Amino acid sequence: MPNLFGQFATNDLLLRIPAILIAIVLHELAHGYVAYRLGDDTAKLHGRLTLNPIKHIDPLGLLALVLFRFGWAKPVPVNPMNFRGDRRRGMFLVGLAGPVTNFILALLSALLIVTLPFQLGGLGLALMQQVLFYNVILGVFNLLPLPPLDGSKVFSYFLPAQTAYQFSRLEQYGPLVLILLIFTGTLWRILGPLINGAYAVIITIVSLLTGGF
Repeated sequence: MPNLFGQFATNDLLLRIPAILIAIVLHELAHGYVAYRLGDDTAKLHGRLTLNPIKHIDPLGLLALVLFRFGWAKPVPVNPMNFRGDRRRGMFLVGLAGPVTNFILALLSALLIVTLPFQLGGLGLALMQQVLFYNVILGVFNLLPLPPLDGSKVFSYFLPAQTAYQFSRLEQYGPLVLILLIFTGTLWRILGPLINGAYAVIITIVSLLTGGF
């Protein structure tokens, strides 16, 4: 199987920036689209159902992605009061949509790397490796059960309603906790094994789909 990860060390912003934008924009668009399908048009009214990266980029979060290889975008506004049916289930689906989209993009880029390496060419292959890299990182990072990350919405769904409410109140402390995790190096110690596990799953799926191409 071709090497999926050969160009991850590149410092070429011409490759990293488009890969980051693909990961961020489609992640946020997925949140807004799922909310819209559930009956909430808040994201649409705020112009967030778009592929225009300017609508989704948080400058500090983008800088963090470039420098530290993880970061964030502007949160998509969602009003669960507009959801049809179970609102907690709606928030669960909206929260899950972003990371799932990242993992799908990671899998698709891995499949392209494996099945079309010569057609992609050197630059295209390196870009797809960066797309794979950043989508795995964003998918894993956002699934951490720490408010305001998507994982907190997913985690809350499995808690009793009152406990979930108390848990949501921790959101105001989330950014501070993240900063502490980043500057103590704890975040990478948490993310490292999870990212490696995600890569292992992707490699397994690609091998199954391509027959060890």
